[in-house]
Amino acid sequence: MHNAANTYAKNAQSTGSPRELEAQLLMRAASKLQAVQDRSTTSEDDVISALRYNRRLWIVFGGALGRPENQLPQEIKQNLANLANFIVKHTMTLEAALEKKPESVGVLININREIAAGLRTTQQAA
Repeated sequence: MHNAANTYAKNAQSTGSPRELEAQLLMRAASKLQAVQDRSTTSEDDVISALRYNRRLWIVFGGALGRPENQLPQEIKQNLANLANFIVKHTMTLEAALEKKPESVGVLININREIAAGLRTTQQAA
């Protein structure tokens, strides 16, 4: 997780808006998971790597929700925290599954893409 946080911090300096960075990271995770779903990535190590990348990303996002400088409304923070918990649990279940089912990552892909689109819409409206 430390590595994901370092990557986030380093990229934040070079990409501009934190919202855009978050959207980019979510899309990167969605792309890795899409490769799993499409069976472009078939080695177990690559599948686990894609799942762990997504899980770590959401752990970082979840941790950021509790920081004092986070000015999101409490209801949105709670909804995002619930979503982060779901994603972490679902991802851990997929990682532990003896038989990896590529189609089971679809929900993670959709969530990442939808949140990224929302972040970009919010940024454009600002």
